[in-house]
Amino acid sequence: MSVYVIALLMGVVAGLRAMTAPAAVSWAAHLGWLPLQGTPLAFLGYAATPWIITVLALLELVTDQLPSTPSRKVPVQFGTRIVVGALCGAALGTPSGVWIGGLVAGVVGALIGTLGGAKARAALAQSFGRDLPAALIEDVVAIGGAVLLVLSIAR
Repeated sequence: MSVYVIALLMGVVAGLRAMTAPAAVSWAAHLGWLPLQGTPLAFLGYAATPWIITVLALLELVTDQLPSTPSRKVPVQFGTRIVVGALCGAALGTPSGVWIGGLVAGVVGALIGTLGGAKARAALAQSFGRDLPAALIEDVVAIGGAVLLVLSIAR
């Protein structure tokens, strides 16, 4: 699969769950599947980084279920997803020397994931009559997608 497609799809994951994408990318870097050593993004592969980001991703999965959690489309949430999509896309493009293209693909994916994910979740929630099943389906799609994308780059 093309690095641009992988970066775009990881951006979609970032749009669905902001911390799931960097957790997956960080684990890939830590396990040596995504060689980032000697680059400005090498920190993603440091020993503690995947653990810290994974804890943040798990916290996000819990807080997403709370009624007080703001919409992913408010400026801070939206901006975070775009930045994270860009970071993940750049990281995925770096080993191939196309970090800028990866960054752009990650941003586009994050836009798609944020806006499309919100629309899809709203439609699912309406069909279920409540949000929780829709949110859990979105969790499975984000986590499953991130895992499949990381496995696709495993060397």
